[in-house]
Amino acid sequence: MPVTIGLGAAKAEAKILSVARAVRGEVNLVLFAPPGTADSFGDEVTVIEAEEPEAAIVEALYTGRIDAAVRGTLPASTTLKALKQAAGVDRLERIALLETPDGHLFLLAPVGVDEGWTVGQKVRFASAGRDIARRFGLPEGVAVLSGGRFGDLGRHPAVDRTMADAELVARLSGAEHIEILVEEVPGRYGLVIAPDGITGNLIFRTLALLGGGRGHGAPVVNIDRIFVDTSRASADYTNAIMLAKSLVLPEKP
Repeated sequence: MPVTIGLGAAKAEAKILSVARAVRGEVNLVLFAPPGTADSFGDEVTVIEAEEPEAAIVEALYTGRIDAAVRGTLPASTTLKALKQAAGVDRLERIALLETPDGHLFLLAPVGVDEGWTVGQKVRFASAGRDIARRFGLPEGVAVLSGGRFGDLGRHPAVDRTMADAELVARLSGAEHIEILVEEVPGRYGLVIAPDGITGNLIFRTLALLGGGRGHGAPVVNIDRIFVDTSRASADYTNAIMLAKSLVLPEKP
């Protein structure tokens, strides 16, 4: 059966139509948009109009009318609020799909500033992220970052603590502690575990907003449905949709 994926579309934009063309034949794409916008998208894609498309896409996800959802250009605050209410959680935990300027894809977690502050949380991110990496065809290696090199032990208690935590996370999850050497990640590891949510958020922003890289969306991993969060500023949602598709389909033996 074809995979049906909902994409939020706050208005008719060229990038939304471009995505619809790019994924044609790969998924059944359904746009969730405000009233009066369907004609603007033409006949190339199915459009569901709703007074509150943020609530409509979440409802469709939780009633099984779509297999997965991608936020697209819908506003974050109202969309994620609706998702949290439907899922019955007080916060959403996400793993971001990033791309370096030279085209290497990898996953990064935690990226929310209130996430990943305990060893247990980082171990859970490693487990969930390894599964996503495998399904999306990324390297299965997991790299755990800390705040320094081994030779930096003793320079500051905070650095020592991140290194001890990274060693424990790596041991419990079967990952590799690569110290502070984030530059070793591209092409070698499919998932990176940052020392905490602030560090992860800074890595994400530095790469995607300053360093010429790109963010392709972030699957939410602590709910029982497939929802890929995205930025309204993203230039292309094709990878986010294909990531959602990979999470819907059963793994190949």
